Amino acid sequence: MIIATSATAPAVAPRESARDLPRIRWLTTQRAVPRLWLFLKRASDIVCSAALLIVLAPVFALIAIGIKLRSHGPVLFSQSRVGKGGREFRFYKFRTMVDGAHLMHEHVLHLNELDGPALKIADDPRVHDFGTILRRTSLDELPQLWNVLRGDMSLVGPRPALPREVRDYEPHYLQRLTVMPGITGLWQVSGRANVPFRRWMAMDVWYARHWTPLLDFWILVRTIPAVIRGEGAW
Repeated sequence: MIIATSATAPAVAPRESARDLPRIRWLTTQRAVPRLWLFLKRASDIVCSAALLIVLAPVFALIAIGIKLRSHGPVLFSQSRVGKGGREFRFYKFRTMVDGAHLMHEHVLHLNELDGPALKIADDPRVHDFGTILRRTSLDELPQLWNVLRGDMSLVGPRPALPREVRDYEPHYLQRLTVMPGITGLWQVSGRANVPFRRWMAMDVWYARHWTPLLDFWILVRTIPAVIRGEGAW
């Protein structure tokens, strides 16, 4: 399957990329977490992502057909994102924007509605009509189940950021890179794009410092009503 990719030059080099940034070196010391907790998190990620990829296969097919009918270009979009420890990986989602939307980044910066390096636009002119539906329902995120199965992401954790966003982080924001990024997290169940950037980063740092399996379970339970409400899903 042809996948659209971001042609934007990465701000940091591949794989151990963020470790090359002087201000991230102190992240090598992480909070001590029981090995059993880490094992349970990874085991549940593997089992749940594999099961969902199989069960949701018909949904994937329908979404792919919808995208091809409403927009020219590939079904999937991928780009480089920064994961745990600053390692970069290929991040996948259903394409919700017109093909080549990443090339228009500089032209829509003035529309940004967040007070930080992340770009969020409520009525982004680059989003095609079917893409709007996918975003409101969060169905565009389903391909990230493959990232979870691969071990790039977890079901729960901070959203993986773009390299250029990490480059502009304040030093203490880098603590969010001490845990695996996730499909859902505190930001998603607390209003998503309606949350100011600094509060978003504060929630991610708090999660990284206080993560437990019970916290993950609580976030997963809250994710379903958050998706149904669609609050901040733009």
